[in-house]
Amino acid sequence: MTAARCSLVAAVALTAGIACAQQPLLVYGPGGPAPAMKEAAAAFEHANGIKVTVTAGPTPSWIDHAKQDADIIYSGSETMMTDFTVAMGGKIQEASITPLYMRPLAILVRPGNPKHLRGVADLMQPGVRLLVVNGAGQNGVWEDMAGRKGSMESVRKVRANIASYAPNSASARDTWTARTDIDAWLIWNIWQVSNPRLADVVPIEPDYAIYRDTGVALTEHGAANPQAKQFIAFLQSTQGSAIFAKWGWQK
Repeated sequence: MTAARCSLVAAVALTAGIACAQQPLLVYGPGGPAPAMKEAAAAFEHANGIKVTVTAGPTPSWIDHAKQDADIIYSGSETMMTDFTVAMGGKIQEASITPLYMRPLAILVRPGNPKHLRGVADLMQPGVRLLVVNGAGQNGVWEDMAGRKGSMESVRKVRANIASYAPNSASARDTWTARTDIDAWLIWNIWQVSNPRLADVVPIEPDYAIYRDTGVALTEHGAANPQAKQFIAFLQSTQGSAIFAKWGWQK
């Protein structure tokens, strides 16, 4: 091989290597954990020079793309992750599923809390209009809360006050904005952290508390990429934990 040809081959190989190195990690999941996940991705890129692209939102908006190119899938609950393993058609490596951080269910109220709601008991009072999410990691979560003490009457009272059901958190936010007649919104505390002007938060009493987690999983594609495993390790690190704590998540 001539010197010129050797140089050409080397240049092509180098270019291919750079192109490969520049391919971002592709991460997909729901909107709730997205603020923390995106900040963690930016911090990871700053520290390691590895770009991470986080695509978030209702599952139908990204699932077809994720089947083609996802490295990592993150969830908003264990039931959601199980749903993702089915929706991804076997492309998630189930042994790689890693629960990360939890957040509590909370009561969001109108700014200033004009109804003076203080906890779950107040949600059972006649005339209180309640918005709940029933889907996307929150299937039945209002029932879990209302029935936490084994009281059928509590479940009946909460159900009687539900004014609207939303299929996911993004839809619920739209309903909350459009329907000012709704007094309270049952959703994870993290939604108030990322939308502080939209609502105030009333913590749910410990004896009614419900927690669900966010977790991550490697796809078949991601399992072959050491950088994907490196990002998951970062999410579990002290720095990753601090980022999630900032957005309302707990260990």
